[in-house]
Amino acid sequence: MASETTTEAGHGAAAAEHYEGMPQLNFDWFPNQIFWLVVTLVVIYLVLVKVALPRIASVLAERHSAMANDLEAAESFKQKAVEAEEAYNAALAEARSEAGRIVAAAKADIQADLDKAIAKADAEIAVKSAESEKTITEIRDGAMKDVEVVAKATTAEIIKAVLPGTGDAKAVTAAVKARIKGMGA
Repeated sequence: MASETTTEAGHGAAAAEHYEGMPQLNFDWFPNQIFWLVVTLVVIYLVLVKVALPRIASVLAERHSAMANDLEAAESFKQKAVEAEEAYNAALAEARSEAGRIVAAAKADIQADLDKAIAKADAEIAVKSAESEKTITEIRDGAMKDVEVVAKATTAEIIKAVLPGTGDAKAVTAAVKARIKGMGA
């Protein structure tokens, strides 16, 4: 066997010496190249199957689980945000209704105070009006008495000046009273 390998090696060397061109294209060496190609491919396949692909698979699984966890967390946060928004809207509606009740109560209080103030002002106006009417009546009565006195004095003076000695004080008083009654009616 040793002699065969040396002869083959010698024969391969002789062939290499006589062959010109690229050794990869030498058909004498094809079975050897195909053997080593198969061995190399099997080794690469085993390395990929046993080392590289499990690592890649574990990285992909980790990424997938991380993304799934992130999506679950995002969905949870979204649900919490929806609940918070609903709570906010409910609180806002409650605050608005409370503000409406407060405004209504304030309006009622203000209206009650206003009604009291108007009633008090009306009472004061009625009292002052009655006092004013009383004062006006007193002033009118006093003015009428003064008018009567002045009218009597003036009439008496006119009668003395126009018809001296004919003026009677009782007749003048009766005439002035009759004339004043006619003006008042």
